[in-house]
Amino acid sequence: MSRKILITGGAGFIGSNLVRHIVQTSDDTVINVDALTYAGNVHSITDLTENDRHIFSQTDITDAGAVQALFDQHRPDAVMHLAAESHVDRSIDGPGQFIQTNIIGTYNLLQAAKALYESKPENERVGFRFHHVSTDEVYGSLSMTDGGFTEQTPYDPHSPYSASKASSDHLVRSWADTYGLPVLITNCSNNYGPFQFPEKLIPVVILKAIQGKLIPVYGAGDNIRDWLHVQDHVEALLAVLNSGQPGETYNIGGNNERSNLELVKTICGIVDQLLPIEQNAAIASSDHAGITKYEQLITFVSDRPGHDLRYAIDASKIRDQLNWEPQKGIEDGFRETVQWYLDNEAWWQQILSGEYRMDRLGTGKS
Repeated sequence: MSRKILITGGAGFIGSNLVRHIVQTSDDTVINVDALTYAGNVHSITDLTENDRHIFSQTDITDAGAVQALFDQHRPDAVMHLAAESHVDRSIDGPGQFIQTNIIGTYNLLQAAKALYESKPENERVGFRFHHVSTDEVYGSLSMTDGGFTEQTPYDPHSPYSASKASSDHLVRSWADTYGLPVLITNCSNNYGPFQFPEKLIPVVILKAIQGKLIPVYGAGDNIRDWLHVQDHVEALLAVLNSGQPGETYNIGGNNERSNLELVKTICGIVDQLLPIEQNAAIASSDHAGITKYEQLITFVSDRPGHDLRYAIDASKIRDQLNWEPQKGIEDGFRETVQWYLDNEAWWQQILSGEYRMDRLGTGKS
């Protein structure tokens, strides 16, 4: 039986990959809700514009009235809440928007979902879910010898971003405990893949290399992250939505820990193979024309305040209970990602130029 799934943040990185996957592989209809702030990009969903099962609404979740109107109009069978301010550096420079979007926005969605759920006949309540997509950063930092974060790891956020996400997680749990809203929470590790906004580490490395520019690495590059391909994440999210137990949290990880410096060197090595330096006109015309490998563009910069040393996910719960494990081979995933950016220069050039922000509408039916 087909469903109507309301997805917030559906023009962002993970959201656009999730929306596309649902529309292309199921009979479900997606109500794609995105405010189209700086990280929302209509060019990430242009292939869905004419699809009758993709309904786009440019709506800001911090607008409670607009959120309620969406729920009243579409009466979704499930909500997948991905919309969030998510870049740690931006949260340090301007935490206010993180409070508004990640906390107030989540509150508005919970209130609208609660009202909808309570208005549904008993037989329609059974399958309703509010799935809140969060981050492993709420757990804080691990030492080099700690095991991975589990669903029982105490929260210990260290940045305005992670603190705002921790707050939203607590709100979601409280709406389940207090009002009986059937919620699901997932906390994921660092994602990578196509359509990732070019401020995140992997696209930064790829695009700096392509353009013959210095590649910045914080501190000594020894911070460790667990890398998860976005397609694996999308499939995990749907496994949780479809089969997860209401009230439960599921950690989603890629089983791929690497230091930032190791990761940057790996990506540079792949660019060496796919775009040899001697074939890159940008290198020849840059200040770095004499380099022989892209990793020679690496430069170390002052570390980020409160930079967590290590994140790692113990994903045994979702593996054991929902039969999900990451399928994307790590080297293949990185190689495919580099190739995607090489093949989609028009997509990232209009972001770097700011042109994408001029095209905010015309993405679908509303």
